[in-house]
Amino acid sequence: MASRLWQERLATALLWASGFLVIGLTGALFTALFVRALPILHRQPLSSLLTGEQWQPAKGIFGFAPFLAGSLWVTLTAMALAVPLSLLTAIYLAEYARPQVRLTLKPLVDLMAGIPSVVYGVFGVLVIVPAVGKIATFVKTHLSSVPLLSPSMPPTGYSVLAGGIVLALMVSPTIIAITDEVLRSVPMSLREATLALGATRWETVRFVVLRAARPGIVSAILLGFARAFGETMAVLMVVGNVPSMPQSPFDPAYPLPALIANNYGEMMSIPLYDAALMLAALLLFVTVLVVNLAAQLILRRLGRGWAN
Repeated sequence: MASRLWQERLATALLWASGFLVIGLTGALFTALFVRALPILHRQPLSSLLTGEQWQPAKGIFGFAPFLAGSLWVTLTAMALAVPLSLLTAIYLAEYARPQVRLTLKPLVDLMAGIPSVVYGVFGVLVIVPAVGKIATFVKTHLSSVPLLSPSMPPTGYSVLAGGIVLALMVSPTIIAITDEVLRSVPMSLREATLALGATRWETVRFVVLRAARPGIVSAILLGFARAFGETMAVLMVVGNVPSMPQSPFDPAYPLPALIANNYGEMMSIPLYDAALMLAALLLFVTVLVVNLAAQLILRRLGRGWAN
């Protein structure tokens, strides 16, 4: 009895230590980035850095607005493409697919989640960028009067849309896998009760299964958003890396992760460049942290709403 009590206390202590270690590492990372970013924050207020549109490190001008806008443009484009297709695919796998079909498709989805990002980037350069370039040329020629559609720069294919398509391919397996597991975890008794009342299969999925699975679906979407916002290599290869404010999905962009990856090796010779890139990393870190915290709050609220 004493031995089992000692093991219980030891396991509890290890769990507490692990939790505090994770919190401590998160705090240490935030502190390190903040301390390294302080020189540029002393030089310029954060508001002017976030709203500035000029990026000229040699002149000491650091405006993050184009990079923040580029990250948002690419990420939101990716989510707009990935979420509907991912949800429909997960619903098919969980509710409609025969066992043989599911056993074939599920490993393929898991395989897509494990493909290195650089492979997606190469696929984007070889296939997606040329296709987007042709579409952009057509839009520029025939639909130049359509607001928010016609590119403001000569179309090359390296654009927000190309980056969004590549990111959509990358985050879709994650959203599909999580949503599929969440849907399959809904008790079968809920489905049977609804079908017994005369509801169709789609009505059962739409009004019962999806409602019960809302917290998990929201979690899957937010997890996909966080991954898309922080993705570096694949986006860097197809988005164009032009530090300007995108005006159209066919314009090039320059997301924050690409800024850090492209310029970290050149920062030592220019004053404040190190601090500027550390501030970019801090902004990226805080954004992903806020998204995850928001996911937890939404999950709790939706969980309480379903329980009521």
